Amino acid sequence: MSAVSILAGAAGAAAPAARRTEVDAERWPGVARLRSAGAVRTAVARRLVARALIRQGLATPTAGARGPLLTLHDPDAFHQRIGRDGLIGFGESYMAGEWDSGDLAGVLTILARHVDELVPAPLRRLRGMWVSARPAADRNTRVGARENIQRHYDLSNDLFAAFLDPTLTYSSAVFTAFPARPAALPEAQHRKIDRLLDLARVGDGTRLLEIGTGWGELALRAAARGARVTTLTLSAEQAALARERIAAAGLGDRVDVQLRDYRDAEGRHDAVISVEMIEAVGAEYWPSYFTALRRALAPGGRIALQAITMGHQQMLHTGATHTFISKYVFPGGLIPSREAIAQHSAAAGLHTVADDGYGAHYAETLRLWRERFTANRSVVTGLGFDTVFQRMWEFYLAYSEAGFRSGYLDVRQLLLTEGTRP
Repeated sequence: MSAVSILAGAAGAAAPAARRTEVDAERWPGVARLRSAGAVRTAVARRLVARALIRQGLATPTAGARGPLLTLHDPDAFHQRIGRDGLIGFGESYMAGEWDSGDLAGVLTILARHVDELVPAPLRRLRGMWVSARPAADRNTRVGARENIQRHYDLSNDLFAAFLDPTLTYSSAVFTAFPARPAALPEAQHRKIDRLLDLARVGDGTRLLEIGTGWGELALRAAARGARVTTLTLSAEQAALARERIAAAGLGDRVDVQLRDYRDAEGRHDAVISVEMIEAVGAEYWPSYFTALRRALAPGGRIALQAITMGHQQMLHTGATHTFISKYVFPGGLIPSREAIAQHSAAAGLHTVADDGYGAHYAETLRLWRERFTANRSVVTGLGFDTVFQRMWEFYLAYSEAGFRSGYLDVRQLLLTEGTRP
């Protein structure tokens, strides 16, 4: 039996009827157009994928597989996309409806756990054949950063409301029990925020700078403690809704929401908080980011960061590669390693006082978001987001969840202060 028939047969045994997503070629050119990879690259991709999926139990030549299965509806297109564009092609094939899984996050978690085993070691040196460099247009210059943020965060406030909890908090929560319940998410988000506020010692009269407003929940809770908050964002959609929420809470006199680049922050502050903002900065601008944090800090002040992290070697590889996430979700972004954070923060004259990781909590947060997004699919459709977008967003949420479940990614809360270690 050939590799193709093993994969197609195994997938078909557990899959719903094959379907092909209609694709708007103008909106989704990379998905609509099936570019030739060449016979050799397609054949290599077919063999490698067959080997990897069967070894990890994601496809089997017999029924009754123990784990989640990847269901191929169009094996030829699937292998051609991977042969042409590697992991970007893998994601685009999902967007096109060429493969599915009854447990998407489960399939992606297994792949993430064994990412270093999927390609034989001798072939890893040929990685450059399947990857491309990041577009120069995605650089986070002042103009580029605004455009990159708008491409994600200005999609629609209603879209984010369709899968986030009522706090509209778009970062990892901190739970008290697993598996996390949907009803526990707002309290878990407040627990996360309160830990950051406590870490930075935010209280009555604190002058707080927040870099990355989101939809204003952290600023609201800081102002409720009596802090005077300046919060910066590049998203006009976020700024407008954050201002509405702050005014509705009667806290408009304590919070100033500014459409401003972090590099242009003004004044000195007792505390600076930035939640999952560093990932959008781009490695080229991490020195500028930490310099801006240091410059904004009053003597004796404290900086509380929440940051997603990955291993240092993985970061170096990812930083040199145009990925599915950088193409479709977060243009210009890069998840840092702990080593990169330590290096750049120290170079700016900052000392890491505390560093606490809790990646399993992010996996649960993402699961709840994904389940709510799926449950509200009709709402998303009503907002004008087509099937390809919905499959892209579901893949993004499941892909991210898999990163945390596998341990490939982590999320950390850090406390930084002035000075160097004695």
